Amino acid sequence: MNFKKRKKSLIVSALGLMILASGCGTNSEPAAQASGSDSAATGGKVTKIVVGTGTGFPQVCFIDENGKLTGFDVELLRKIDELLPQYEFEFQTMDFGNLLLSLETDKIDLVAHVMEKNPEREEKYAFNSEAYAHWRNRIVVAKDNDSIKSLDDLQGKKVLTSATSAEAQILENYNKENDKKIDIVYQSGQANDTVSQVVSGRVDATIAADFVLPIIDPQGQLKQTGEELTSDDVLYVFRKDDADEKALSDAIDGAVKELKEDGTLSALSTEWLGSDVTGDHAE
Repeated sequence: MNFKKRKKSLIVSALGLMILASGCGTNSEPAAQASGSDSAATGGKVTKIVVGTGTGFPQVCFIDENGKLTGFDVELLRKIDELLPQYEFEFQTMDFGNLLLSLETDKIDLVAHVMEKNPEREEKYAFNSEAYAHWRNRIVVAKDNDSIKSLDDLQGKKVLTSATSAEAQILENYNKENDKKIDIVYQSGQANDTVSQVVSGRVDATIAADFVLPIIDPQGQLKQTGEELTSDDVLYVFRKDDADEKALSDAIDGAVKELKEDGTLSALSTEWLGSDVTGDHAE
């Protein structure tokens, strides 16, 4: 059951509450134990929130060697859940391309997959206000490729991206204005072969946020090139025109702000992404 159908939250007693972590191989799990327990102890109401995320983004949302869902997005939501006793978060994992559709059809209550805010998404979805990351997108090519430095240089070239991503939107917008001159190649959200595709020449380039390269290419076979294409806040995505979603969004804003002020957000970014990308100052 989803958030919209759960208007009456369960009142849970302190002695009766036990949140069990889901076993390996399942596609959902509770995000934290503290939130539900604290609320139950005070006789409060607990509303279950289904968080949509993925498993194919290294260091952001992925399955570790022990079969546990983890990464920057996942661990941040667990910290947020600890600060919001009125909610209990449960992760639902799926292919990246299905996340927004699942939000529209009420299968999940929010999307957590380092989603960048852009005008196209704002037309259909709501975002929280307190950004938890900020980064810049640039073209990425093989290290020995010196011929590509701009979107114009990608005309007639194959460029790899994920469907529904902010990077795909950059390419699609360019093609709308330039007679589809770029050959966009869409890959599955679970695919982790970006480096091999670019290095082997199966595609000529991709577009990626500035923090991504050292994560996906630790051997340094690729490089960023040209000027930044976009510079965007990273936020959570919600359904539009929904009072319960707005209340959840506001609560998350307060938690993110608290985690910024006490240094937790910066520490999580450095731990998982290798640098602090949590503000517009991020380099």
